[in-house]
Amino acid sequence: MSIKTLSAALVGLDAVPIEVEADIAQGMPNFAIVGLPDKAIQEARERVKAALKNCGLPFPRNRLTVNLAPADIKKEGPAYDLPIAVAILVAGECIPDPGARSPRRLFLGELSLDGALRPITGCLPAALLALEQGFEELYLPVANAAEAALVLDSSGTTGCGLKIFPVPDLPRLALHLRGENPLAPYEPTDQPSAVAASAAPETDFAHIKGQFQAKRALEIAAAGGHNVLLSGPPGSGKTLLARSLPTILPELAREERLEITKIYSVAGLTGHGRLVAERPFRAPHHTASGAALIGGGTWPRPGEVSLAHRGVLFLDEFPEFARSVLENLRQPLEDGAVTVSRAQGSLRFPAKFMLVAAQNPCPCGFATDPEATCTCLPAQVIKYRKKISGPLLDRIDLHVEVPKIKVEEIFTAAAAESSDAIRVRVQAARERQRARFAGTRILTNAEMSNRLLKKFCAVSGETEALLRQAVEKMRLTARAYYRTLKLARTIADLEGAEAIGPSHVAEALQFRERAPN
Repeated sequence: MSIKTLSAALVGLDAVPIEVEADIAQGMPNFAIVGLPDKAIQEARERVKAALKNCGLPFPRNRLTVNLAPADIKKEGPAYDLPIAVAILVAGECIPDPGARSPRRLFLGELSLDGALRPITGCLPAALLALEQGFEELYLPVANAAEAALVLDSSGTTGCGLKIFPVPDLPRLALHLRGENPLAPYEPTDQPSAVAASAAPETDFAHIKGQFQAKRALEIAAAGGHNVLLSGPPGSGKTLLARSLPTILPELAREERLEITKIYSVAGLTGHGRLVAERPFRAPHHTASGAALIGGGTWPRPGEVSLAHRGVLFLDEFPEFARSVLENLRQPLEDGAVTVSRAQGSLRFPAKFMLVAAQNPCPCGFATDPEATCTCLPAQVIKYRKKISGPLLDRIDLHVEVPKIKVEEIFTAAAAESSDAIRVRVQAARERQRARFAGTRILTNAEMSNRLLKKFCAVSGETEALLRQAVEKMRLTARAYYRTLKLARTIADLEGAEAIGPSHVAEALQFRERAPN
């Protein structure tokens, strides 16, 4: 007779239920794990065996088979140690059968050799699964309890029927399951705050001298979630501008925090069981591979575009990235998601991020610097600029020239506007968009579909005439035309205007890339 306990496997960002079956049969001592386990799960044989013996708990000396069902789903990681150990203890009649009693229980956790439980990754999706499928009890390591309890707080009540039990070690769990020394369920109210405390930012727009046009462009980008390309000579402040952008981004809504925390939980980047407090800012090196940027691997995991979800993806030295890597950005920039396909199936990761790229105008960097001499040949400049394809540039809403800062601007005593002051305007513009798109999953103007574009970005009269002239003179593509409208809608939101006017369109057109003659 086989014994079943329940666990969970990660498939992309979601968890699916897994049955852990243990069967003890007559025969030579042997311990086999089947059901498409990876190397970490195969090694669980030694961890579980040592943990049980070191805790004084019995380990069967007969033929032991553990099956992870369904067998067509690949399993990875050490989170199955605890359910395997529980199934073995039930099969050996050391503890009661969890399936023979009313509570539906889910077990997760990695065992150390002395029986203590180590933290695991991906416990937040598993907790969401337990909540959605009506499980009554969730057992996991103490270090993961606060993170799992975020799902209780997100449901708006602690009376949802799910109890989370932090398990310090295997003997305490065995006593609890026997009813001899019950564990206390975790209480979310014990958390002083569900949001991780954020340190004071090291950068601020008040620290940036000059560059008023670039600051304005970043304010518009922050208000509407638009993509930006900063181009200028070395030392003009492109990187500082990009790294200051998070200081003017609006605060995360609770739904966004939970969504981002779920991604970071799967990637193993969460800490101390708290929701992510600030919008992500990811800045991969230009040597990053396509899998690192988009996501993938033997066991697909979120890449940089997903880790930047609802935040900023900063690509410095934009043309230095491999062209094949940059071309991978087309789909997520257009769809707000990335699909990683493998022979076993496809996984979809969210990727609604703001792309901020920085580049020099030429290989030496001084083509647009009036005080320096460019040493590049024309062919070198053309080759350098062609590293970024036209379709990719067409997906960038704001093309900004960042000139070299003048000496008098460096030593001026005039204080620039602070990030806090700009953030107030950005927050107000985002609130207008939240009200506009209420009832949908859209949060910013940059995410508008063509159907919503016709509804919320209708223009007529002088504004329509200006757009027609721009399409003809600037040779805008259909995509560039629609993105210009979205940008104009954001500029209008910053001003608190209900309708898009000619001035809004004119400013939006200033940031479009000019077609070559």
